Amino acid sequence: MDTLTQIASVIARHVSRDGFQATAIERVTLVRCSTVTVPMPNVYRPQLCLVAQGHKEVTLGERVFRYAPGRYGVVTYDLPVIGHVVEATPDKPYLCLYLDFDPVMLGELALRVPPPPGAPSPPVGKTVSDAGSGLLDAALRLLRLLDDPAALPVLGPLAEQEILYRLLAGPDGARMRHITFSQGRVAQVGRAIAWIWKNSRERFSIERLAVEVGMSPSSLHEHFRSVTAMTPLQFQKHLRLQDARSLMLVQGIDVATAALRVGYESTSQFSREYRRHFGEPPARDIARLRASAGFPVVA
Repeated sequence: MDTLTQIASVIARHVSRDGFQATAIERVTLVRCSTVTVPMPNVYRPQLCLVAQGHKEVTLGERVFRYAPGRYGVVTYDLPVIGHVVEATPDKPYLCLYLDFDPVMLGELALRVPPPPGAPSPPVGKTVSDAGSGLLDAALRLLRLLDDPAALPVLGPLAEQEILYRLLAGPDGARMRHITFSQGRVAQVGRAIAWIWKNSRERFSIERLAVEVGMSPSSLHEHFRSVTAMTPLQFQKHLRLQDARSLMLVQGIDVATAALRVGYESTSQFSREYRRHFGEPPARDIARLRASAGFPVVA
């Protein structure tokens, strides 16, 4: 049995039903889904996502990232995405693990691990790559500790450190280091992202945001887009639309109220932008999602 198959076997054993499953390992979450799902908004935090079985697609701005068994994604900022499982069956469900990054552990390792050779990679906030044998072996060692609770407190941090080491020493190493930066353009973009998250329902200008993070408007626009695949105002619009969708779906509020609550002054403008973003008018989209309510949001 190869390493990836063993990883899938451990995940399947510890997640018997569709959905997310927290584990005894503090920053590890396991996911199982036995059917394809409708595209749904999600928020990716700085984390690793390793797919052991099945396929999914994640859209960030205009970029589409495709996951397959043995592929992993690295996220270095809080990003609004739309994702869905595109290949899964009850006999062969979609299985993956998420590892949230510990910035302290990552920062300590980044000081000890030399940067990977070659030109610095662009600070894009999300990537998808093929997992090497070293990363897969480390992930399997970490997951096996779920069956050895006595060893988990001692060996768990070591396995987690090895996973972070493999990422830092690999093709995503330069991007991983951005999480630890407190100075420079990358850190300023991170502060801009955090500011928009906090103030997503308020009107703002690029000029105001640039002042908040200490950049020129043109530099902010350029570096923000390189990280998120969106301009700051497009990023805010994505957050607002996803927020409104959740309000209508979960709380059952009407279109006009949702539009107003997330910061739109015009319901018609909200409906136009919603349709462009999600492919259907708000009421029809929510009705479709409710008809698919048995599908967990797992992407």
